[in-house]
Amino acid sequence: MTPHKGSHESGRGTRRYDAVVVGGGHNGLVAAAYLARAGRSVLVLERLGHTGGAAVSTRPFPGVDARLSRYSYLVSLLPAKIVRDLGLDLTLRPRAVSSYTPARRAGRPTGLLVARDEERTRASLARLTGGDREYRSWRRFHGMTGRVARRVFPTLTEPLPTRAELRRRVDDEDAWRALFEEPLGRVIEAYFTDDLVRGVVLTDALIGTFADAHDPSLRQNRCFLYHVIGGGTGAWDVPVGGMGALTDALAAAAVRAGAELATGHEAVRIDSDGHTAEVTCRTADGEHTVAARHVLVAAAPQVLAALTGDAPPPPAEGAQLKVNMLLTRLPALRDPAADPREAFAGTFHVAEGYRNLAAAQVSAASGTPPAAPPAELYCHSLTDPTILGPDLARRGHHTLTLFGLHTPARLFARDHDAVRDDLLAATLAQVDAHLAEPLAGCLATDADGRPCLEVRTPPELERDLGLPGGHIFHRDLSWPYARDGAGRWGVATGRPNVLLCGAGAVRGGGVSGVPGHNAAMAVLESPAR
Repeated sequence: MTPHKGSHESGRGTRRYDAVVVGGGHNGLVAAAYLARAGRSVLVLERLGHTGGAAVSTRPFPGVDARLSRYSYLVSLLPAKIVRDLGLDLTLRPRAVSSYTPARRAGRPTGLLVARDEERTRASLARLTGGDREYRSWRRFHGMTGRVARRVFPTLTEPLPTRAELRRRVDDEDAWRALFEEPLGRVIEAYFTDDLVRGVVLTDALIGTFADAHDPSLRQNRCFLYHVIGGGTGAWDVPVGGMGALTDALAAAAVRAGAELATGHEAVRIDSDGHTAEVTCRTADGEHTVAARHVLVAAAPQVLAALTGDAPPPPAEGAQLKVNMLLTRLPALRDPAADPREAFAGTFHVAEGYRNLAAAQVSAASGTPPAAPPAELYCHSLTDPTILGPDLARRGHHTLTLFGLHTPARLFARDHDAVRDDLLAATLAQVDAHLAEPLAGCLATDADGRPCLEVRTPPELERDLGLPGGHIFHRDLSWPYARDGAGRWGVATGRPNVLLCGAGAVRGGGVSGVPGHNAAMAVLESPAR
């Protein structure tokens, strides 16, 4: 391990840093970059052979020149402040449309297009529902969420407000009650009457969150909030070059500022007396110990507890199926009015009607895979063709990402591979029901002649990335206001100089960098010793 320019050795040869960051995902890299820019000596310890965590671009198919965002795949919650502060070389590009949802009405294929052009959205809703009532409700509902987004999003990189302070900032009692106090299902049912429209709205509450619209815990409300406040608009953008372009830019910023990145270094223990700390890590050469004034853990709360020897928090359970595909062409749709290049450019909703979402959740909660698994797809390469090699792009190939809902880890306990294969088949059957040709016939093949299709379940995410239970947010998302023990920035733990800066921190979750920023601010505010 090469010492950082600002590190030094203690009398017994232990390297000593101002801060050691455990985990080289996007949040850990944000924290490292901010601290190094402030003149602190920083070491990042990453278990894998590369940085990036779940936000990486890889070529998963042998002999195929396509760089897919293998795990996380879109950006909304990353504040422009972080991009500016760190001087990131990053381009985010808006998608041509927000979403398309295929449907059958009166025995005929049709669909709902939510476009950037309001008139097209109005016309599509009218075609689907037979009038303008749902469009007027759509405008009112998203006007409400937009006002909340503009008022809440800027607080994510500020010290935590109290609940009362955030409520005053929202300054809309109807919106506060609808989003922060009552199950989201109530407001959706009050605003909308069409089952498909209700389902499209609800899906933002279920990405990575296993809950019902009327769950009294309001987990679905918290998930919905984070999905609609990004950038103050709720827009979801495509990172040009794939998700790895973001984390590569963050790693470059951290190194440029003077941080040291040590891959292949797995942290196995943290010892702290509240003033100084030591981190023991394992490498191919054995165990090593580094000392630091502060340790920032960019990993799940369960991982933090294992490192410190504390009692673990409640178990986390992921509930999503991720499928990466490469196609030789985009499939034609049964809806004659739908252009595949437009329908797949945004979020393509499948089996996500309101009643079907509820039925799928009830089935999965009982341990039975949903008969009609809900899912959403999108084509990265329609917005960003740079992820394809020139030959693939010339021949009209495209990537396709599928994110399946309501597939909790518990479903895979009995026979993982069999359940995974059955769920994949059932999910693709739901997609095929709206296509004029089977999706399987559009799949490219790799150098070994195998279809370019890769599946990841919650247990596989736990295996690959160390996400407990395969939970993409590390645990249920939190309200973006103060709670006991979280400290001024939402990153505090039971040890004053050990901070949680991963997705499990307050205001964590999604590809945002917010916990990394906030942990760095907490360190920089701490008194010198």
